[in-house]
Amino acid sequence: MLPDYLYIIFFFLLGIAFVGSAFAVSWALRPRAPSQAKQSPYECGEIIKGDSRVQFNVRYYLFALIFVIFDVEILFTMPWAVVFRQMGVGAYLEMVAFILVLALGLFYAWKKGALEWQ
Repeated sequence: MLPDYLYIIFFFLLGIAFVGSAFAVSWALRPRAPSQAKQSPYECGEIIKGDSRVQFNVRYYLFALIFVIFDVEILFTMPWAVVFRQMGVGAYLEMVAFILVLALGLFYAWKKGALEWQ
């Protein structure tokens, strides 16, 4: 039992060492005195117009959240579809209920106008 925990501790420490070494290498290779252009918040060659803190419309965030919700739906339905034949009718009904709840949420967002870009 103890060797199992030693593997976990070893990989945990290995992960910490990997992240720490990445930070150390980036700190060692960074420029010590960056130029004024490098210090600017936008370095594509365009002249900065206005403040960098612009308020976005909340619809963009709602659209992104809806995308994440349906992305998670695919995350759940793909493994379910792979083992569909072995799971039986109960799993089928549960997935139908899951998809219906998501469809209801999509219908609600559609009726509220969250999917419009105007």
